[in-house]
Amino acid sequence: MATTGFSTNTEFNGCLANLNIPYSQPKSSPTQMFLRLQAPKCLSDDGSIRFSVKPRGFGGRGFGKIGLASSLPERNFCVEAKEGLTYKDAGVDIDAGTELVRRIAKMAPGIGGFGGLFPLGDSYLVAGTDGVGTKLKLAFETRIHDTIGIDLVAMSVNDIVTSGAKPLFFLDYFATSHLDVDLAEKVIKGIVTGCQQSDCALLGGETAEMPGFYADGEYDLSGFAVGIVKKDSVIDGKNIVAGDHLIGLPSSGVHSNGFSLVRRVIERSGLSLKDKLPGGDVTLGEALMAPTVIYVKQVLDIISKGGVKGIAHITGGGFTDNIPRVFPNGLGAVIYKDSWEIPPVFNWIQEAGKIEVVEMRRTFNMGVGMVLVVNQEASQRILNDRHGTNRAYLIGEVADGEGVRFL
Repeated sequence: MATTGFSTNTEFNGCLANLNIPYSQPKSSPTQMFLRLQAPKCLSDDGSIRFSVKPRGFGGRGFGKIGLASSLPERNFCVEAKEGLTYKDAGVDIDAGTELVRRIAKMAPGIGGFGGLFPLGDSYLVAGTDGVGTKLKLAFETRIHDTIGIDLVAMSVNDIVTSGAKPLFFLDYFATSHLDVDLAEKVIKGIVTGCQQSDCALLGGETAEMPGFYADGEYDLSGFAVGIVKKDSVIDGKNIVAGDHLIGLPSSGVHSNGFSLVRRVIERSGLSLKDKLPGGDVTLGEALMAPTVIYVKQVLDIISKGGVKGIAHITGGGFTDNIPRVFPNGLGAVIYKDSWEIPPVFNWIQEAGKIEVVEMRRTFNMGVGMVLVVNQEASQRILNDRHGTNRAYLIGEVADGEGVRFL
């Protein structure tokens, strides 16, 4: 039986036409045969799928000889179907989200940045809104509620600081079926802590009690931040050029994106959130619930010293989708793959979920939560700063040609 391999993203939906599979034919034949995969015969114990394959036609000059191809005998092939998970498998379609943004932008030009800019005199008000996604599910399971509020603040203020804006105030929305005052207090305590870390005011919010809408003990969160930046100081990426450096600021772990995929990996692995990560004393639950880093003070300090041209908050979409958002047309990123430390939790996720590297890079921050595009002089200053406690990595550079390449 012949065997052929497919990448993790290969989908077998009934029949795949024009799939190139080697088929016995005379060595003198100048043609390439195309074979049609019929419905799977069975799923074998090793995870491979056995197909009945019938010749469909020939490539090259013999492409039209369907009659000859049909006269050849049917053969069985074993296709190795890898079981690696993807974000889309977990129910999140990044491409669909990108398409929605594209459609909204037609109705409301200016949409699509990390934060929305509103002119006010010689300044811009910069606003952002976000939630914490299905990380909430892990908060319910681990009963860790005092840090999820930090995540909530972080997701909005980290977005607006990419424009160079200083956060002014934050508002929250907390919704639940039945108000548990003690639990809600823990959540809001985290929000207060997040506001303190980003030097902004918790201006107000909304607490909604909606009986029967949420499961017992569960709640939902969203947040809204507004900041301000002078018009002549806004960071917009317009003056980025090839040769500029990419500076990465370390993350604390998964932050608040990709948890739908994380939860699928946990389900598949059969591990408990109470199990310890390999080679450490931290449990899986503790590692995953580490609050999102709030970069506001560090980034504003770096901006104040000059040379910052663009900033990307690495959230859903990872490096692949977020870094290009700050580039002018025609420019892309070259990333140095081994230039920063990847937290162990990402290695566990990749191995336990059998996730392709490309999928990891498009779903998670992989240990870098914020990327600054700076000139080379600023790059050296940031990397040589020994006075602060914040680390920074030179993770790549700007290059001609769009997209993100890893070297």
